[in-house]
Amino acid sequence: MNRYLSWSRLQGFALWVVISLVMAMTTGVVSPIEPGLSQPRSAQRVVALTSLSADILSRLDRQKLVGVPGGALMANNPRLQGIPTISAGRTQPNLERIVALKPDLAIGAKNFHEQTAQRLNQLKIPTLLLETRTWEDLEAQTRQLAQIVGANPQALLAQYQQLRRDRPAGVSALVLASRQPILTPNRNSWAGSMLARFGLQNAAAELQGSSPFQGYVSISPERLLQTNPDVLLVVETGDRLQEQLSREPFWQRLKAVQTKQVYGFDYHGLVNPGSVEAIAKAAAELQKIAAR
Repeated sequence: MNRYLSWSRLQGFALWVVISLVMAMTTGVVSPIEPGLSQPRSAQRVVALTSLSADILSRLDRQKLVGVPGGALMANNPRLQGIPTISAGRTQPNLERIVALKPDLAIGAKNFHEQTAQRLNQLKIPTLLLETRTWEDLEAQTRQLAQIVGANPQALLAQYQQLRRDRPAGVSALVLASRQPILTPNRNSWAGSMLARFGLQNAAAELQGSSPFQGYVSISPERLLQTNPDVLLVVETGDRLQEQLSREPFWQRLKAVQTKQVYGFDYHGLVNPGSVEAIAKAAAELQKIAAR
């Protein structure tokens, strides 16, 4: 196994940090290319280009969801069984498959599906591009999608409200997302929003710095030792990040390592929302950590 994040993993990380955590003011963008083409007020046949929009739509009105992305997260979602897939893994969607489904709306991710949106708009298929970097974004998008398919979002919104902690935990935490360089999310990210929602003090909340990924900053071993949080949350993407970090000279000097407060987290849920279930799983783990 390569000791650095493989290019495909790095691409995937960049993709979802930009899609899910990018700093922006709006929760959705319509990209009409052809004159007169705009987002329909309602839709009967929707193709979801992202796992999160597919999962939300399947909970709102599965009958109107006619296409979903591929990948393990989707394959393991029982609500999406039997719905045609329009992509494989992190590849761009297959336009021919989308067109064959005759959708009246496609829903994708800002900063990743622009090219697909342009092509679909040229084919007279409106495309809505969304991004999710905060819980407020998640709630707003759920309401927006519910309005489009004519569904009631209240049950799902109530489920979101249950995933929170009402008081600060008094615990400082740092999320480690990669090793070369060491990347950690600040407050302008989905992961930063997750920590705040469960009362954990993000030790990197106010950090700014050079990083190709919006909402994330690179942190040196020296700065990591200086920050020295109570808890470390290590994002596992299949590259055994925690094992790699454990071989670094600074690792054993960290308070969280010495007190056995290092926790592995799945990429989906903490870094990339992925699905409602993935979010709920990450939330449950954060709740346990905050309660200690």
